[in-house]
Amino acid sequence: MTDNIKLTSLSSKGGCGCKIGPADLENVLRSLPQQTVPNPNLLVGLDTSDDAGVYKLTDDLALVQTVDFFTPIVDDPYAFGQVAAANAISDVYAMGGTPITALNIVAFPISTLDESILANILRGAGDKLEEAGVSLVGGHSIDDQEPKFGLAVTGTVHPNHIKTNTGAKPGDKLILTKPIGVGIMSSSLKKGLLEQDEIDRVTQVMTTLNKTASETMSDFKVNASTDVTGFGLLGHASEIATGSHVEIRIDSKAVPVLPRVKELAEGGVIPGGTKNNFNHINDIVTFPESFDQLDKYILCDAVTSGGLLMSVDSNDADTLLNTLQQKGVEAQIIGHVRDGHNGHITVD
Repeated sequence: MTDNIKLTSLSSKGGCGCKIGPADLENVLRSLPQQTVPNPNLLVGLDTSDDAGVYKLTDDLALVQTVDFFTPIVDDPYAFGQVAAANAISDVYAMGGTPITALNIVAFPISTLDESILANILRGAGDKLEEAGVSLVGGHSIDDQEPKFGLAVTGTVHPNHIKTNTGAKPGDKLILTKPIGVGIMSSSLKKGLLEQDEIDRVTQVMTTLNKTASETMSDFKVNASTDVTGFGLLGHASEIATGSHVEIRIDSKAVPVLPRVKELAEGGVIPGGTKNNFNHINDIVTFPESFDQLDKYILCDAVTSGGLLMSVDSNDADTLLNTLQQKGVEAQIIGHVRDGHNGHITVD
């Protein structure tokens, strides 16, 4: 293995590992035929842009299914495996479920990169799965010029306890459990602009499981939940607002942002996915007059393995926040839900 291999340099798109943009994805999905005979056991499908699908097996048991994979966003193979695993598992946590099994998805240039690199990616993912209590049951691999890695994850949930992105109610408070700015930071890593402590910090954010946050919210009245990933904070908040037919207000000063993100953005490091996210939600968001374009981009920054965004009954929100923080979760109340312009977001 080459000790100084930079995995992020092997990606044609660069550091953020971004999803296909929301507008492009909408256009593709819109062209697909609708299921003519709805399946009554399909509790959560494609209709609401939710984090995972949910299929009822019995009155007391449903399956949660999700898949996610991307190109390297950190240079250390072991850390990349951990980030990919934490990211894939997160969708199950966002739905209030318990992840139980996973399948590896591997694309790797086996003839040009040392096998030990792939071994370390898989080792990192395996250790994160073990931390989550998830059993690896197999996978699939192909020889590809550009390395990619991720997992398909299956979980379980009680059909009556599913958390979706469509249940937010006026009066709810919004809790976010991880800082944003990951896309700008990881793109800056690719450009060699981060110090080691900054690399360690953004990696720590991405490799932290949403397990504690998910398990904790199950004891409180959380009306809606999603995880903040490729479509950014405002993109995923807009899915809650639209699906719940409510307006969301975000207190920009309360949103936790990783250090030096604004400075790096001022230096020109704005991932393409972040710009796509802004273009997609710009018409439904009212920003303060004091905001410059970079402030807007940061709230739309394409995140990998971000935190949970919860819409919590106002009577439970402060207690839930304190409980999360006592357990070491970097949670903050960042806004609230109200009646008004359905699907609209106002940033204060």
